[in-house]
Amino acid sequence: MLARRILGITIIAIVALCGIFAPYLAPYDPYQSSMDFLQGPSPDHWLGTDNLGRDVLSRLIYGARISLVVGAGAAIVATLLGVPIGLIAGYGGGRIDLVLVQMIDLFIALPGLVLALLITAMVGATVTNLALVLGFVMWPTVARLVRGQALQIREATYVEAARAVGGSATWIVSRHIWPNIIRVVGAQFAITVSFAIFTSASLSFLGLGVPPPAADWGSMVREGFPFLALFPAMSLAPGAAVGVTVLGFYLIGSSVD
Repeated sequence: MLARRILGITIIAIVALCGIFAPYLAPYDPYQSSMDFLQGPSPDHWLGTDNLGRDVLSRLIYGARISLVVGAGAAIVATLLGVPIGLIAGYGGGRIDLVLVQMIDLFIALPGLVLALLITAMVGATVTNLALVLGFVMWPTVARLVRGQALQIREATYVEAARAVGGSATWIVSRHIWPNIIRVVGAQFAITVSFAIFTSASLSFLGLGVPPPAADWGSMVREGFPFLALFPAMSLAPGAAVGVTVLGFYLIGSSVD
């Protein structure tokens, strides 16, 4: 577990540093076109250039910013929505639990990618909108997890004792239930970030991501797809970046005990 966590943290730290220090690490302006289009890897362009002559490595480094912002933003939205609903359903029980569970199950039954496609097409694809849309799509998973944890803990002896001495529901939830599920929520947060990054890249590949000329990994995969046979780095490099970043967050989330 510890080795997986260290590996995941190392991966995410590298990706985050690339995003933060992109202006200093990128060898070229990621938006500057040139006549050196569709060149293979060379000493001047380590991953070659795209169909507009832009340096692929520079765009790859800058793309870390969009992926991390969208992923983290979506996870924050999903957590802010899912945790309170899950706590209310899990601790409240009764009709409140029944109504909220039906709502959670309804959202979970809807295909997440299709729902994200529909909403993004309506509101427009910007970094902020993508984070909000993906967070809205993924909150039911967080809510169901939190509800399950709250259902278990509310039957514990110390929670029953707190109720017996007259503790309010708000006090019991904040003092006894939330501290015992915060680690699980943290693990789910990391997994939600990984899923949001992957879904964001999928939307960009379908043409509903952050619009050009933004350096977005999913858009880079789509732009390089027609030239995959001759210049594979155009698509494989950003695809690998998505995969490695998703793996890093998954390792962090799955290693929390």
